[in-house]
Amino acid sequence: MSQALILTLGQQAVTLIVLMSLPMILTAMAVGLTVSILQAVTQVQEQTLSFVPKTISVFTMLILVSPWHMTTINEYVRHLLLNLPYFLKQ
Repeated sequence: MSQALILTLGQQAVTLIVLMSLPMILTAMAVGLTVSILQAVTQVQEQTLSFVPKTISVFTMLILVSPWHMTTINEYVRHLLLNLPYFLKQ
């Protein structure tokens, strides 16, 4: 395997990881911002108040996007396994 091929496969894997984690990160950011604005308006400065809504929303988003995760991982692994002879030649 050439170094360029290894770097390309690594870059694809990292891109896939970032793409798959993006819905949960954006959900946590949106809920965190909403709770922070709510805390600023009501002047309730409890640090643990934002933890529960963020946790619930991230787990809900994880459940909602898990079929897409499985399809995406399946396609990526299938691509790797089908092209394994080509990768080993290089």
